[in-house]
Amino acid sequence: MKYDILQITAMVLVATAGQGAVRMLIDHGNTGLLGWLGGGFPVLLTGYLAVVVAGVLLAGWSHTRAKALGRRK
Repeated sequence: MKYDILQITAMVLVATAGQGAVRMLIDHGNTGLLGWLGGGFPVLLTGYLAVVVAGVLLAGWSHTRAKALGRRK
């Protein structure tokens, strides 16, 4: 069950940060959730992409762990 929750959380991170990264690419002034970070466009875009990568890695890891326990095919 905990791997299911981790995988869902990771996919929410990927969706939210991916949407924020696309928003930054289209409108550089719309900083979104990471606007508090400061540092301008490159720092914010890097932050969004880092969260996307972390979410993908967490989702993959939790899927692999759930598969090893027999919860996935």
